[in-house]
Amino acid sequence: MGRPVLGNRRGVVHRRFMEHSGHHHEHTGAPAAPPFPADPAGLPEATAPATLEPGDGGTVALTVAPVAKRIGGTTVRMLAYNGSVPGPALVVRQGTELTVDVTNRGDLDTTVHWHGLRLDNSSDGVPHDTQAPIAVGGEHTYRLRFPDPGLYWYHPHLREDYTQELGLYGTILVLPADDDYWPRAHRDVVMTLDDLLIEDGRIAPFSPAETTHAAMGRFGNVFLTGGDPAPELTADAGEVVRFWLVDTANTRVFNVRIPGARLKRVGGDSGRVEHDEFVDEVLIAPSERAVVDVLFPAPGEYALEHHTPAGTHRLATVTVAVTPAAPALTEAFETLGGAPDLAAERAGLDAWLAAAPDEVISLVAEMTMDHGDHHHGHHEHHGHATADGIEWEDEMAEMNRVSTPATIRWRFVDPATGDEPDWRFSVGQRVKIRLVNELESDHPMHHPFHLHGAGRFLVLARDGAAEPNLVWKDTVLIRTGETVDILFDVTNPGRWMAHCHIAEHLESGMMFGFTVTA
Repeated sequence: MGRPVLGNRRGVVHRRFMEHSGHHHEHTGAPAAPPFPADPAGLPEATAPATLEPGDGGTVALTVAPVAKRIGGTTVRMLAYNGSVPGPALVVRQGTELTVDVTNRGDLDTTVHWHGLRLDNSSDGVPHDTQAPIAVGGEHTYRLRFPDPGLYWYHPHLREDYTQELGLYGTILVLPADDDYWPRAHRDVVMTLDDLLIEDGRIAPFSPAETTHAAMGRFGNVFLTGGDPAPELTADAGEVVRFWLVDTANTRVFNVRIPGARLKRVGGDSGRVEHDEFVDEVLIAPSERAVVDVLFPAPGEYALEHHTPAGTHRLATVTVAVTPAAPALTEAFETLGGAPDLAAERAGLDAWLAAAPDEVISLVAEMTMDHGDHHHGHHEHHGHATADGIEWEDEMAEMNRVSTPATIRWRFVDPATGDEPDWRFSVGQRVKIRLVNELESDHPMHHPFHLHGAGRFLVLARDGAAEPNLVWKDTVLIRTGETVDILFDVTNPGRWMAHCHIAEHLESGMMFGFTVTA
């Protein structure tokens, strides 16, 4: 399809969100806001994340506050939930409820979004849509429900480019009500994958007035696995370790491999995959999750690595001892199971694959500043990055650093109207949505598309090819030039958000609100 006609109207929710996020695109000559503090001196040292198992009807207290975090040979000022990066790991049971009391002692107004949870709209954490922002010194109470097993996570939804980069994220592992839901493994390891941009011993500066790195998103130069560079883990020979992985980076896509070990993908964003599969690598875009069983066959040292066309980065080291693991589970690793509910979904998908989409949206960039040779050379000087439709690294660092929402606007456009999408759904509907990542845009790039907790979706097809292995999702990576069809199962009423989960794209306009009626 050709380039859509682009209208100038921005939706009411979009306007409200941008105004309240503290985005000021017009340069008014007003005095510049003071810079965010960067000195770690005198701050409490970051601690190791706690694991909290509150039980049904329990309460958890979360406090946002600055910490001094040691990373490699330097100490930087970060923001933390309860003093750790990542924040506490919550472990809850499917079907239970939890109250979370949040206190804000951070740098700016905040909210907490409970990513992937199909919860009550009032606790979704969207500023000015579902709640007033939590002022510095203020408090807010969230009530969470956990209808689906799997790995979820929490993070702010105000100046996400700054607060999430500085360490405000944590995980929620929802254990299934049915103990036989997952294949058996020896143990579970929940792991956040992140990166951080450090320059001259400090986290690279942010502008309090506007988001920078708006074109590509802020790529880091230090990798953080579970909050630390290349942590060391241990395992036994023949042990099957279930890795629960979530990409909490602002923009980076991770391609995870463990040479010498065997990998079996058993789950995604929201539970089990249709059928388990042995894989060589696992691709995870910002905010996506992957559940991977890893068999370490023999004693020795294994590297958990991030692979790109440009090189390999070590994310963690696993030292496997001579001690043998319980052999029954080692043998069970060879069995490929799956999710019966998704096999049932598969039976009804032919009609959806053949159907016309109910909604179509185009993903586009509008550049209002001519970046000259930088822009025109975009594809020429990193063809390796765009061959698979993924930007693995920031190949235009100087242009990217100075790009702001004033120079590049990221948008979702309904090609039928030229305006932002105007979705109105009702509970119980299933909706086929076509997402078109326009090559004709001013700056084509991949986008992880996230739908808030109005429901969950299945990927139906990519570029017309049926998805071979279904899994319930809330985020899907749409590569440059790709068209992805999803089937949205609408279950929860309220006013919800859809957005790109590259933090800088969200802050540059790549979001809209939609309504679900009961």
